Amino acid sequence: MSLAVVTLKKGEGRLLKSGGMWVFDNEIASVMGSFVNGDIVLVRDFDGYPMGRGFINTNSKITVRLLTRDENQKTDEKFLEQRVRDAWEYRKKVTDTGSCRLIFGEADFLPGLVVDKFSDVLVVQSLALGIDRLKLQILELLKKVLEEDGVAVRGIYERSDAKVRRQEGMELYKGFIGPEFPTLVEIEENGVRYQVDIKDGQKTGFFLDQKYNRLAIQKLCKNAKVLDCFTHTGSFALNAGIAGASEVTGVDASQLAVDQASANAQLNGLDGTVKFICEDVFELLPELEERGEKFDVVILDPPAFTKSRNSVKNAVKGYREINLRAMKLVKDGGFLATCSCSHFMTYELFTKTIGQAARSAHKRLRQVEYRTQAPDHPILWASDESYYLKFYIFQVCSER
Repeated sequence: MSLAVVTLKKGEGRLLKSGGMWVFDNEIASVMGSFVNGDIVLVRDFDGYPMGRGFINTNSKITVRLLTRDENQKTDEKFLEQRVRDAWEYRKKVTDTGSCRLIFGEADFLPGLVVDKFSDVLVVQSLALGIDRLKLQILELLKKVLEEDGVAVRGIYERSDAKVRRQEGMELYKGFIGPEFPTLVEIEENGVRYQVDIKDGQKTGFFLDQKYNRLAIQKLCKNAKVLDCFTHTGSFALNAGIAGASEVTGVDASQLAVDQASANAQLNGLDGTVKFICEDVFELLPELEERGEKFDVVILDPPAFTKSRNSVKNAVKGYREINLRAMKLVKDGGFLATCSCSHFMTYELFTKTIGQAARSAHKRLRQVEYRTQAPDHPILWASDESYYLKFYIFQVCSER
């Protein structure tokens, strides 16, 4: 193990000192001792005060990702097993573990690692060099901890194909870890069944973070005419259908997503009421408005319109436009569910943008509820990137 010491510049490390997990390249005064990227190093303040241990990678702007704040903590197998055990014990208390996120990177103090459980299959995504070296060991420990609770893992698939790996100087990769198995995995969530494509679906194959937000819209959808925009594999639309909606239209620009969503509707015996169309939402909403269409419930679950601070302005325009269009399609007294999954689109900015859209559409909004991501994606305070999903439900009223 490297005993290299990273020393911070005077006045730097504000994120680290407020509870964050990262040290950026421009905060470092010196690195003393030999190391190779991916090694664990000691981090000290400018005056030698110990800040903890973490992985170093000089290829990345995030040069050190902290593993522990205790400089004397051995980061051995026992340490990793405790991290894994803590993550599983937490999930058992806060969520339905049939399908859930088992490890959520920094928020579970295992920086750069994501592990999703879909029924009896694990999907892993490794986004940092240091954790990549420990990935197989962590997965073995995870299997052991799950088996103690009678949960047998049938197979593991790796989806380390996110472009962010290039910023760590790593290749993109996807494939089986261990024996091969069919990559269409059936899960059940909120009483809805899905075929999850863990090999070619987005991210790890399915967005588990919206689990309880999908459940929250069920109570609004009985006998309702529903429009679900950016439906992906149909999850909100199917929750509306299972709740007794009279008619549901799901829209996505990807034909693959529409085909998967249609198969999921059939799986749930909802293909009579829940239909999916392949259209660009930005083009479709004005067309529906022109045709005088109205819906009891409109759902907006767009992809992240911004993945960096530089593109926030354009993202605001996109969010404002779709929310304005959606509000115009909601019947007076109907409901709008709307969200943003970009952590750069802050709660304040998202809230302000929706307010602007409402004024432009001459609508009054009555907030039903505000929600974030499901608790298996915990928000670690002072680790801003762990808080990314903002989800509102409003009643939309004509100005009166």
